[in-house]
Amino acid sequence: MKTARPRLAIALISAAVIAYEVLLMALFSLIQWHHFAYLVVSVALLGFGASGSFLVFARAGLRHRFRDFGASQACLFALAAIVCFALAQRLSFNPEELIWDRGHWLRLALVILLLSLPFFFAANLIGLALIEFRQNLSRIYAADLIGAGTGAAAIVLLLYQITPDAALRAIALLGLAAGGVLWVECGGRRAPVMAALVLAALVLYGLPASWTDTRVSPYKEMSQVLQLPGTRVVEQRYSPFGMLSVVESKTIPFRHAPGMSLNARSEPPPQLGLFTNAGAMAAITQFDGGRARLAYLDDLPSALPYHLQAPGEVLILGAGGGADILQAYFHAAGQIDAVELDPLVIELVRGRFDEFSGGLLTRENVRIQIAEARGFLQRNDRRYDLIQVPLLDSFATAAAGVHGLNENYLYTVETLQLALSRLDDGGYLALTRWVRLPPRDGLKLFATAIAVLERDGVADAGQRLLMIRGLQTSTLVIKNGVVTAAEIERMKQFSSARAFDLVYYPGMPASEANRYNRLDRAYFHSGVRALLGAGREQFMRDYKFNLEPATDDRPFYFHFVKWSALAELIGLRHRGGSALLETGYLTLLVTLLLALGSSLLLILVPLIWFRRESAPGVLRFGVCRVMLYFTALGLGFLLLEIAFLQKLILLLHHPLYTAALVLSSFLVAAGLGSARAQAHAGTLAARRKVTIAVTVILVLGGIYLLALEPLIQSAASWPLAARIGLVIGLIAPLGFCMGMPFPLGLAAVSLGPPALTPWAWGLNGCASVISAVLATLLAIHFGFNAIILLALTCYAAAAATYPIGIGD
Repeated sequence: MKTARPRLAIALISAAVIAYEVLLMALFSLIQWHHFAYLVVSVALLGFGASGSFLVFARAGLRHRFRDFGASQACLFALAAIVCFALAQRLSFNPEELIWDRGHWLRLALVILLLSLPFFFAANLIGLALIEFRQNLSRIYAADLIGAGTGAAAIVLLLYQITPDAALRAIALLGLAAGGVLWVECGGRRAPVMAALVLAALVLYGLPASWTDTRVSPYKEMSQVLQLPGTRVVEQRYSPFGMLSVVESKTIPFRHAPGMSLNARSEPPPQLGLFTNAGAMAAITQFDGGRARLAYLDDLPSALPYHLQAPGEVLILGAGGGADILQAYFHAAGQIDAVELDPLVIELVRGRFDEFSGGLLTRENVRIQIAEARGFLQRNDRRYDLIQVPLLDSFATAAAGVHGLNENYLYTVETLQLALSRLDDGGYLALTRWVRLPPRDGLKLFATAIAVLERDGVADAGQRLLMIRGLQTSTLVIKNGVVTAAEIERMKQFSSARAFDLVYYPGMPASEANRYNRLDRAYFHSGVRALLGAGREQFMRDYKFNLEPATDDRPFYFHFVKWSALAELIGLRHRGGSALLETGYLTLLVTLLLALGSSLLLILVPLIWFRRESAPGVLRFGVCRVMLYFTALGLGFLLLEIAFLQKLILLLHHPLYTAALVLSSFLVAAGLGSARAQAHAGTLAARRKVTIAVTVILVLGGIYLLALEPLIQSAASWPLAARIGLVIGLIAPLGFCMGMPFPLGLAAVSLGPPALTPWAWGLNGCASVISAVLATLLAIHFGFNAIILLALTCYAAAAATYPIGIGD
């Protein structure tokens, strides 16, 4: 049975696993929220750690039964991928209730248990293959990595073509194919397995649609809207960005105008709701070409810059349903450039709803750019009179704090500095955000603006800033020049007519603040004055929320939680204080605790068994070195991968394509490195090869740490093909070397006591899960450069703890 090498089957099951992981993230982002998807998938990957512990105990009984067992695990993966997802989303679970309802913790545990099963079955197949085919261990591991790299890219492409529920069935079919291929590769007869595969595929696609249909949480915005009479979904599209839904409400019409003045003189025309992943509502507004019906757009805080000076050329960084384009049109802007990341949004507004929107996106003075905002600013050197950064999230998600884990380069110091450089003299950069109480979002944005101006060498940043707030939103204006008395007067007139509160203008007395939308104190005005004063650092240290400006190294603008205030905020959760907590950040902490606790259990149970049952052979081999080596490798690999993925977004300007390219490049390059390591597996030269590979990793990592950011800045305007080539060129040598230590170490362990090999496999899986969660937590507090340093430290530790007992 061991004469065959099931490398194609391993590649297929690995591709299915990574595709399933990415798809689960997309599905649970739709069903629940992004941060919950992150928790579930991260912890579900502990199925790999559980597999290692299982194989420690079951390995002996599975000897000489690899074909039967492996094929069964592939088929179980295929079945569990659908059944477990169907069961998991049927559990009545609301992540927001974790804060105060302990009963939801049991439901969360059941969700995680269900979703870990497909990973467990797939890991059993891969892990047993590494044990049974130890003479070709490096090539088996190479097939695993190359298959995973292919799957990471394939699922992104697939989601452009089919719906997520169809993709789920396709992944299950791939799992079945892996089982059939394994059977044939290991000497089984072809005809029966082909017939069985055809039958299984027919059964798979004959399953009720309800098994794979997504059930969106009733607590999400679109679910709430659809409870209204006369409301229906009129269009729905899918892409890797998520589900885009257009909703019509004839009985109770949409009136989407965030922050509109209570003194508004008109109401919005008929609108359609535009939802991304059943949340983050925007609106497509009916437009007949006339300006009169758009007067409501002049009663929003975001209209302020149009009253300071009539703009000729306007850039909008986030077209959405077109509301901000309409606002620019109403104020007679000359040329309007609008940037939108999701091409489906533009396709819908310009295609299916072109007549409803009055041909807005096809007008002569409107140019649409399908691009990421930062990338567009880097590639385009055109100058504008006004750059608008509109609201890009809904009030519900902002209030819930679900964006706390999201990296967002739009609000970093570097991006706003770049935007400011694209303004004509006297031009404005205007940013609109939700008003959150106690103040944090608006104050953090103001602190970021100060940092931008000071980095540009402006001696008195306060002379270039204006800020107002309404009941729901605030608008900050940064001028490329000194604010004039005439502009201040126009700002006062605009705000007074609409009952907007003045927050800041140069020389503003405190008596002018907090007049209309009254708070018990003028928190916003006193906050911005403190940020402009000499005691800024002390104010930011003492403030209950994190106001540190986001940077490219720490692009977590929406993270406001401070460790020093976390216990106090948690204590307030039963007294109406849950809104002050960032559920995304709490989810991250919970995930880390679950991952650590589960990993320790999975690691220690086999270790106790070693001491009791396995004779001294295991312990003499150096079990502590095995533990340190494979834990360090699991941590280091994922930490480096995640850090470079985030940094290279700034080079490719597209988070989705960056993820697909970076993950695929790392995994395929590591697979090639693993295949190259086969010649040295289990030899006296293995440890030296590990040392050389780690040395190269440390040198390249150090060089990239110093030179990557300047390189990204200089290459950001290159043609796309050249930037893709650069990314592959940067990753390939690093990934190649990263693929060598694990198979060489596992080959060394495989020459010792048999029980250690599956345990080492499980150790690596557990460490990988922990590193995925740890990377985000560390990046929030210390930045991605710190993650790279930690990853390099892990690799150095691995080289120092190479398993002793063979090869020395």
